Amino acid sequence: MLLSMLQDSTEVLADAISEEKTLSIYKLIMDGGIGGQIIIALLVVLLTVALYIYFERFFTIRAASKTDSNFMNQIRDNVSHGKLDAAKMLCTQTNSPASRLVEKGISRIGKPLEDINTAIENAGRLEIYKLEKNVPVLATIAGAAPMIGFLGTVIGMIVAIHEIANAGGQIDIKMLSDGLYTAMTTTVAGLIVGIISYIQYNHLVVRTNKVVYEMEAKSVEFLDLLNEPI
Repeated sequence: MLLSMLQDSTEVLADAISEEKTLSIYKLIMDGGIGGQIIIALLVVLLTVALYIYFERFFTIRAASKTDSNFMNQIRDNVSHGKLDAAKMLCTQTNSPASRLVEKGISRIGKPLEDINTAIENAGRLEIYKLEKNVPVLATIAGAAPMIGFLGTVIGMIVAIHEIANAGGQIDIKMLSDGLYTAMTTTVAGLIVGIISYIQYNHLVVRTNKVVYEMEAKSVEFLDLLNEPI
């Protein structure tokens, strides 16, 4: 009799362990109810947008950060010998934000230095705008995703409380499962999307700042070149 009871207990425990192992993310989402599914779908869309923006901007900024260390020496030689067309051609072939600023400055040679500096600054603002294109969207997603997840938490708790109110004093944990699944899964999903987007945003900001610094350095070097005595 005791052996039979032990066998039954073992089978029940094994079934419970087996059921726990088969619990998947998909099942959690499906058991979360329509409210949780809508919020999870929205978070998936936000994550997809965030990943697309990150990789598109990452490769663009990485390409913009590649500059020839001998670029300014060649510009100096061409400008010093009056070969402005050759200097412009070199800027066009280099095709980087810094080279476009230098090209803008070369096209203004002959005008007052203040006008050249203003033209370079205006071109620099345009280049920075191009580099930062869609990057603020990542910051928005990083802030909005956790709040959307918390919205799912509130919805899930409302569902759970509603089930308790309608239980008539007989509360069954299975009745609360939809609300609890919604509350937990949406919170986790929102935090995951928010954390990923936040890291991506800060990484792009750091990379962009490096390119901006390179642009400023090349601009100052070019202006110093124009100030050199002939």
